[in-house]
Amino acid sequence: MEATEAIEARAIQRTVRQSARKMRLVIDLIRGRVVPEAYAILKFSKKRAARQIHKVLKSAVANCEQKALRKNEPLDVDRLRVRYAIVNEGATLKRFGSAAMGRATPLMKRTSHIEIRVAPDPVPAPKTPTGAPAAKAAAGKKKGTKAAAGAATKPKARTARPKSSKKGKK
Repeated sequence: MEATEAIEARAIQRTVRQSARKMRLVIDLIRGRVVPEAYAILKFSKKRAARQIHKVLKSAVANCEQKALRKNEPLDVDRLRVRYAIVNEGATLKRFGSAAMGRATPLMKRTSHIEIRVAPDPVPAPKTPTGAPAAKAAAGKKKGTKAAAGAATKPKARTARPKSSKKGKK
């Protein structure tokens, strides 16, 4: 089962024509989430960035599926989690637009790079039934433990500090 934990896939989309600051608002919503939940968040988001991020997430999931097929390992897509999701700034396209009185003003057309990595959640270890409840009770009553020592002694009384008077100080 440890082999499935090693399967991690990523997808990158470069030079998306939207500012990184706007895209980070959406990417922060899905970071650390399970993939089906992330799909739902992106589907119902009103932000334009959600569509681009959805494409990258879909690609990362497909890459993970292909990696699992190549290694001949089982993969449950619903157990995939967004492990790493980041938006960096790309190249800024510098243009000029017209302004009043024949002047020109600079226009900064910002781009961004999206990177998303998905990996399956680790499989929880099966719980083994312990048939010795008496052993648990005996382990809790050890004399050398801090809990046993603290229960036997009384808590110390707090001593009050003398209050300083500010009348004599100038």
